Amino acid sequence: MLQRPRQGDPFWIWMLHWWDILSWAVIGLLMLLTALADLPGPVKYGSLALLGLLAFSYAFVRRLPGNPVRGGYVHLIVLLVTLAALSYLRDGYGVLYTLALPQFVIFVENLRAAIVLSGLGATAITLGGTLRQGWGAENLTTNTISSLSVYAVSVLIALLTPRALAARDERAQLRAELDSAQLDLATAHRIQGAAQERERLAREIHDTLAQGFASIIVLAEAARSSLETDPGRSAQQLLSIEQTARENFAEARVLVGAAPQSGLTPGSVAATLRRTLDRFSEDTGLHVISDLAEVECDQPTRIALLRCTQESLANVRKHAAASTVDVVLAQRPYGVELEITDDGQGFAVEDARGFGLGGMRKRLAELGGDLTVTSSVGDGTRILALIPTNDEA
Repeated sequence: MLQRPRQGDPFWIWMLHWWDILSWAVIGLLMLLTALADLPGPVKYGSLALLGLLAFSYAFVRRLPGNPVRGGYVHLIVLLVTLAALSYLRDGYGVLYTLALPQFVIFVENLRAAIVLSGLGATAITLGGTLRQGWGAENLTTNTISSLSVYAVSVLIALLTPRALAARDERAQLRAELDSAQLDLATAHRIQGAAQERERLAREIHDTLAQGFASIIVLAEAARSSLETDPGRSAQQLLSIEQTARENFAEARVLVGAAPQSGLTPGSVAATLRRTLDRFSEDTGLHVISDLAEVECDQPTRIALLRCTQESLANVRKHAAASTVDVVLAQRPYGVELEITDDGQGFAVEDARGFGLGGMRKRLAELGGDLTVTSSVGDGTRILALIPTNDEA
């Protein structure tokens, strides 16, 4: 059974829909004219009763839930009987066959049924009109030719409608596939966004909290070992532990959104790095040589420079076994450059594993920068971070 058209359906489906609505408007007008006309009682009331029965049958089937095929065929039988009876009662009622053509498509499930039932409709008005006018060859021929011309239109409708329905179903399938693709894309974006956010948080935790806790562990072990032999040194290390814990607490508040998202205290990036290097030298006893220029950069660049410095110094402390660290911060024509070099034992860069170097690379890449790591076993390590300025980016 043909369902009501939806937005985007082919023109032919909408045409049948409006043809059906127009037909019932005309039938309503015919009922009014019949009621007002000066006709014999049996003709008037018989016509009104038949038209009322047809309207009731149509409305009843339309209100059936789901796809009431059987109810549709019952309605078409009522339609055939009504067409024959009205054609018999009065001249001109054969026009109802033309008005009812969409119903032979609306209430059936296949092409054959539409063609057969509309053919029966043509036969019904032919017989009804011929019986009313008199059973003669001339009347039969005239009514048959008239009915066949309308029947040809009915067959055309029955042939074109399945194609329109196929086009509608194809469009509906394309719309469903498009909706599904958009839903999958939105889901993929959410998953990708969640993965990126997890990666960002992991990098921030590694570069801040994890490094701070590692520093606290090293300082606590050193303080414990020198507690009896060098109390002053132990006291200094305990002070560093307290300060590092406070910094970790501040970083944790930043990560959970309880404080402004800034990993830097007020002041220039050179001053911030200098404080970091002083703390590192004080905690480790390593000799630190620094050449820190006053560079102009935005807050994300300042944070990236600080995190790269902290990660590099943490690697020196844990792995390098170095005695000297050299740090250079410079403003170049192509951007800001940070170079950190140590005289430690070095490593094979291609065999490097872990989160630190990869996290630094991704952090710099987000700003359009790059990280170069140069090292070999026994020759120390050189870390070169480049971040372009806004103009150069």
